[in-house]
This record gives sequence, structure tokens and C-alpha cells, in this order.
Amino acid sequence: MNPVAEALDGLDAWRARPPEERERVRAAALLLDAGELGARRVLWARGVPIAWREHVAALVRHQRLPFGALERPDLDRVAFRVSLLARNDDLALLAAAASGGDAERLAEVALFMQYTREIGCFDRPRTFPSDHARFEYFRTPGRDPGYAAFDGTRFTVTVMSGLPGAGKDHWIAANRPGVPVISLDDLRDELGVRPTGDQGPVIAAAYARAREHLRAGTAYVWNATNLTRALRSRSIGLAADYGARVEVVSVEAPPDVVHRRNRARARTVPAAVIDRMAGRWEPPDPTEAHAVRWISNV
Repeated sequence: MNPVAEALDGLDAWRARPPEERERVRAAALLLDAGELGARRVLWARGVPIAWREHVAALVRHQRLPFGALERPDLDRVAFRVSLLARNDDLALLAAAASGGDAERLAEVALFMQYTREIGCFDRPRTFPSDHARFEYFRTPGRDPGYAAFDGTRFTVTVMSGLPGAGKDHWIAANRPGVPVISLDDLRDELGVRPTGDQGPVIAAAYARAREHLRAGTAYVWNATNLTRALRSRSIGLAADYGARVEVVSVEAPPDVVHRRNRARARTVPAAVIDRMAGRWEPPDPTEAHAVRWISNV
């Protein structure tokens, strides 16, 4: 038996939770050693609902946050993020179970619980004056989370995210008809660049087209895999700097469906490459844009 999962059974606060909440925290305890990416991969393969999976993945990622939390200069920002994806009371339960009964560590967990109650994100999502205020808070160091930032956005940029074969093109055709699409795959074809070749010219061309639309105040779709936060941040930041409202649409399907669709595509990606991509996959979260949508495209 996993010692952290076993320790949960001895916690009154855990036993008092509804069954689904208990199982969510237990899943995080069982997957602690896998890390965030590994936990996500396991739960994705098992077909668990996206929000449930991301809740568990967030707990695994931030498992050590309650220990020494008050010494962190970024505590508010991280605690707010946890509250938007999971719950800080779940994180406190997980930390208490992982403390091994050590009095000092349990005291740190208690301080974390008290502090997150004070800042309004212990057992519920942190509220912001608007989605624009939330977006600007997470992209602007030092901003007051209660500041009702003026929303001057004039048009919407849609940033896609998802593995090859997940169904991004299908979603765009069905949901953004007539909206210009900047597709990195299409640009590779236009420029004669292989997926394994130098992507510099492709990226440069994509950003040049994006700036044309942004200067004109025209909505567009940025269509690429965008599997990590770092990859998404540049296209999101560029759009926001031009006054766009940014929505991120994450499209996904089970592993077997992704591979089957990939084999049927005109641009087939080697299966081993998709597996490697899945190993570093970070779905978008509500801190990254004005709106984030998770689409299960089975």
C-alpha cells in the first residue's frame, strides 16, 4: 500500500469528505511519484474526465506547496492557480498524509490552511472581478488580484492546443467557419519545410501573418499543437499586447483514437513522435487566457 494513500485513511477530514472527493485525493496520493506529467498520462490513458484528471495532476504538481508555504514570495499566485484547477483543502489533506505525522510539518500545513482561508481560496476557486482581471493578474507580476482591470479587448484570437490527430482541424471547421486560420502545418507545406527541418522560417511566417491580423483588429485562429505552456505563451502574449481577447481551445481524444486518426491523416506523424509529445503535454489552464476550453473529441 502506498504510505501516503494509507495515511489518508487515518485523517478525520478525509473520511468526512464525499466519496468522489476522497477518491480524487487518493488518486493524487497514489500518483505522487509519477509527477504531474506522468500522472496525467496515466489518467488520460484510463479515460477519466478531463477536469477530474487535471485536478489530480495539479495536486501532484503542487504536492509540497503547504510545507514552508509562507516563505514563498509567490504563494498567493500559486495558491490561486491551485484553487482554479483543484482545491487547496485537497492539497492540505494530501500534505497532512505525506507529513508522516511530523509535528513541525503538520504545523506548516495548518498555517497554509489558515492563510488560504484568509485570501479566499481554501475550499473554493479564487474569484476575480472579471476574466480579464484574472488574465491580467497572472500575466502581470505584482498586480492586485482584486483590481478590476479595464477590458479594452476588441476582437478574439483563438489559440488551439492538442496532439496530432486530436481533432483540432475538425473543431475549427465546425466552430470557427470563415475565421482566418494560421496553421503551422499549412505553412510548412507552403514553404517546403519538413516537420523535422528548421522550423525558424515557419514560425517567422506565422508571426508575420498574426501581426497583420492584429494590426487590422481581425479575429483569427492560431492552429498548432501548442502542447506546453511555454509554447502557448508567446502567441497568447502577442495577441494580448495588441488588445485581443484570447481563448485557448484544448482538443483531446484517447490515445488509441489519436493514433488511429493520425494513421488516416495525409500528414502522418510517426507514432513514437506522438508518444514523446504526449509525455510532455501540459493542457492549458485558466491562468493562461481570458477563456480556456477543454474539448473531449472522442
